[in-house]
Amino acid sequence: MVVRRSGRERLYPHEVAPRPQQLLTPGPTAVPPEVLSALARPVLHHRSPDFAEVFALALERLRAVFRTESEVLVFTASGTGAFESAIVNLLSPGDRVLAVSQGEFGERWQAMARAHGCEVVPLAYAWGEAPRPDDLRAALDESGARTVFLVHSETSTGVVCDLEPLLAVCADAGAVSVVDAVSSLGAVPLETDAWGADVVVTGSQKALMTPPGLAFAAVSEPAWERTRSATLPRFYWDWQRQRKGQEKLSTPFTPATSTVVALTEALGLVLADGLEAAFARHRALGRACRAGIKAMGLELYSPDDDSAAVLTGALTPDGIDAVALRLALRDRHGITIAGGHGDLVPRLFRIGHIGHVSVEQIAGALSAIEVELAAAGADVAQGNAAPAALEAFGTVAPA
Repeated sequence: MVVRRSGRERLYPHEVAPRPQQLLTPGPTAVPPEVLSALARPVLHHRSPDFAEVFALALERLRAVFRTESEVLVFTASGTGAFESAIVNLLSPGDRVLAVSQGEFGERWQAMARAHGCEVVPLAYAWGEAPRPDDLRAALDESGARTVFLVHSETSTGVVCDLEPLLAVCADAGAVSVVDAVSSLGAVPLETDAWGADVVVTGSQKALMTPPGLAFAAVSEPAWERTRSATLPRFYWDWQRQRKGQEKLSTPFTPATSTVVALTEALGLVLADGLEAAFARHRALGRACRAGIKAMGLELYSPDDDSAAVLTGALTPDGIDAVALRLALRDRHGITIAGGHGDLVPRLFRIGHIGHVSVEQIAGALSAIEVELAAAGADVAQGNAAPAALEAFGTVAPA
């Protein structure tokens, strides 16, 4: 029997989305009203002069946010797609890759390189640690690898590594660096050219305050030189094909034109206040969130310093299920936060504070966490977290 529908049913059943959600995750992030309005403009044809004009402005603003004079390639994809584009354009089957991992996403890039037939030499740290330049130097000397994968902001743990000295080690060894900046670009300082990063990849849905759907790769001249000898098969991800299209203010395949329009609006908002102001705001929000977590007596999982500007990770008290806590926040308070990965799923919850987020939203989420922890039987004092967060936010001076 065929069930016919009128087309007027609710898109989301009540059980799935009982109320509008405040999005406090490390991605996707909340989008400013101006960016949402840009999405509602008439759809542009991707071969039209109108789109070319918007695309030119988007590329100009992307270079400013990446802080690079190099080409920034734009793909309709997730950040993972941009990272795969780096693998297939830089490497050949059997190539040796040194992959630094300190969490879920570093391990993902290792698996991706192996899937493409590369030999992966892991430099693995315990989740929550930060990579060290001396370790990287020794691993490069021992392995002879000519390509290095680095994760700038590891969103599974909240650790933002000190990237500049790691890139210096890569440069000294003559190795091409590929940086996962999916949650870091626009949130914390990243100087693509000044620090000597060869490839930096990111996505639209994090600190760039745009809906998911676009991915970017800033590519240096040494990286372009490497593509000439790489032999992994590529078609959609072909950087040369993409570069030729962008030279004509177009793309080789149909892009997400409306999302490009929204991105251009979002980048304009970021650059209007200046990147340094964005970095200072994210640091302040991180400090506020950590202060509130500690005021509840919870244990921080992410670092307790201003490097943790992307997200704050915390552990629930013994016996309190983090998954149940997140569901209660969603269903009873209209607040979506992120969970943990792997063995940390039962205990870890993560609050994102990049993108279009206010300290009042952070304070409200912390108050809701207090309520739900108490309801679950945790010994958590009520009313401490929000005042602590607001006080900490006010003490942060701009950079």
